[in-house]
Amino acid sequence: MKLLPFFLAILAPHLLSGEIDLRKPNVVIIFIDDMGYGDVGFNGATGPKTPNLDNMADEGMVFSDFYVGCAVCSGSRTALLTGAHYQRLSMNAVLFPQSSHGLHPSEQTIADMLKAEGYATACVGKWHLGHLPPCLPTYQGFESYYGVPYSNDMWIDPANQLSANLTLREGLTREEVEAGHKKRNWVPLMRGEEVIEYPANQKTLTKRYTEESIKFIKQNKDSPFFLYLPHTMVHLPLAVSQAFENRTDRLIWDAIEEVDWSVGEVLKSLKSLRIDHNTLVIFTSDNGAAVGTSLPLRAKKGSVYDGGIREPTVMWWPGRIPAGKICGEVAATIDLLPTLAKLCGGKLSGRKIDGKDIWPLMSGQSKAKSPHENYVLMHGPGAVRSGKWKFYPWQEGRGGKRHDRAKNPSPDPVQLYDTQADIGETKNLAIKHPAIVRRMQAAYDAHVSEIKASKRPNQEMKRSTSKPSADRPNTPKKKK
Repeated sequence: MKLLPFFLAILAPHLLSGEIDLRKPNVVIIFIDDMGYGDVGFNGATGPKTPNLDNMADEGMVFSDFYVGCAVCSGSRTALLTGAHYQRLSMNAVLFPQSSHGLHPSEQTIADMLKAEGYATACVGKWHLGHLPPCLPTYQGFESYYGVPYSNDMWIDPANQLSANLTLREGLTREEVEAGHKKRNWVPLMRGEEVIEYPANQKTLTKRYTEESIKFIKQNKDSPFFLYLPHTMVHLPLAVSQAFENRTDRLIWDAIEEVDWSVGEVLKSLKSLRIDHNTLVIFTSDNGAAVGTSLPLRAKKGSVYDGGIREPTVMWWPGRIPAGKICGEVAATIDLLPTLAKLCGGKLSGRKIDGKDIWPLMSGQSKAKSPHENYVLMHGPGAVRSGKWKFYPWQEGRGGKRHDRAKNPSPDPVQLYDTQADIGETKNLAIKHPAIVRRMQAAYDAHVSEIKASKRPNQEMKRSTSKPSADRPNTPKKKK
């Protein structure tokens, strides 16, 4: 017992400075929409300036081989929040306002797990896992929600509950909205389970999401919190606030720079509140670039080539994650749930998931390796990453995506690339390594069989039959 005062005397200055915090760590996940691998400075971007992300990379760890669970929106978000591939949970790759099913509330999300451990939980931004009860964020472990319920190029579902204090724009009346008004790119802004603004002013979304996030952080600075910040940008239609208009000669770069500003504001708040040393911040994107660039990777959004599913990623936790390091091991968004369970003392549901604990990688442990012998995706025509190898159980040129195609596609029935020697996946080595092909084909087949045999149900959303249809609004024909 005589040693206790001695250790307290040593620790006291560090505790007061915030360098050591014995509480459960706060968690912030910043999830960008459609940002490509080559859209950030730390991956070589030369168009947009991303000083805050570059600084975050200098102070944290870049994951150069970090994957999402789907090359498009809803499937990717399912994988991140549940640690399970979206096919396992019978989720669609993309949900729409007329979709009838969403994420089942019985599935454990990161928010569910952390809320059970006493965390304050908030979702600020794009949800896209079900826009009606019981699939909204408030049914999935989040105590509060503020954002757009799906992609910003969609439209409103007349079944959504309208707030008594609804803000209407573009000359609309409440009667028109209740009667079923719909228009592409006009989406609702929600708080909790109600629409509070329609159509949302998309120019101010990044700014307002940032302000809402900082407000939540300040309100919960003295207790553990989980902030999930899935930005609407840089998904089409692009929009920026006045402060970022025409900063560059491309709107996509303006939008990227505003997202970078947002990251900087969040980190600045954590530092000013002296809780940065007790906060893990993870930055990544939901899929490859739609408008920006995924270079030097092959292809873009929608593809299972690396340009569609390998994302710009930084993990930041002063004093716990080594600064200025690059991790080249394979890791993925499905790994966040089990990793946070370990770090935050959370309890997993016991249901089958696909993620693994990657804290040894994040903490820079000597000789730490990827926990995935094979990282398998069933999305689209399928893909497998194993060490440096990337395998596709299909013939080049038959992936179904225009931007996937090579000028001179290989005639081999499958594809195998060395991602270390050939990051752009240009040289098909399948014929030279038949043993590796057989091993990775077997891994793919086994994964597909296991998923199909153990699928769990999604959730039917509650929609009043008295409400107007949520079907896609008519699109005017182009003038010839």
